[in-house]
Amino acid sequence: MASSLSEKLADTLRERINRGELAPGTVVIEPALAQEFEVSKTPVRESLRQLTSEGLLQVLPKKGYLVRAISLNDVYEVLELRRLLEPHVAGQVATRHSAELVATLSEHLKDQEELAVSDPIASMHAARRFHSELCAASRNSRITASLENCLAQTARAHYVLPSMQPYMSQSEELAEHQRILAAIQDSDAAAAQQAMSEHLDSIRRAMLEES
Repeated sequence: MASSLSEKLADTLRERINRGELAPGTVVIEPALAQEFEVSKTPVRESLRQLTSEGLLQVLPKKGYLVRAISLNDVYEVLELRRLLEPHVAGQVATRHSAELVATLSEHLKDQEELAVSDPIASMHAARRFHSELCAASRNSRITASLENCLAQTARAHYVLPSMQPYMSQSEELAEHQRILAAIQDSDAAAAQQAMSEHLDSIRRAMLEES
């Protein structure tokens, strides 16, 4: 019971951190969280330890936990891992995609396009769903878990690093996704891998130019 509760608390706090609701530099303490969620300190402590192990929090002896900042270097490292894994995933999915998957991916891109100018953050979430669907379609639970963590950290960067937000409203970002989808529809594994690699390289270049 405690473990399940601590997992739910960790999910809630992780989402707050990733959305910037708990901003970098914020100090969180067990008693305050226990009071807010109306639970004992034990599940709160377990959830905070979990988030510390994920690198989202830092222990402040006798004070609490500090929400860690995210730097461009952190994001570069995340993108490096994505660069190693996602082209492989795209190539695999291209060889065994379904009509249902293509329809779902197309819907995410439609949402991304409609929101690109009016709501860059919502557009980012649509783009994240596109990548998440590809991860799940790989049918490799370990790769999926690794990439979902990367996508969550990339999403966090869009909240706490304002320089990243303009990229989401650029038409080229959407066009890159569309090229990935087209290669998958054509069952062209090599083209899907190449399109994904170019997309991730484009993100990195955009970040370097903004930094």
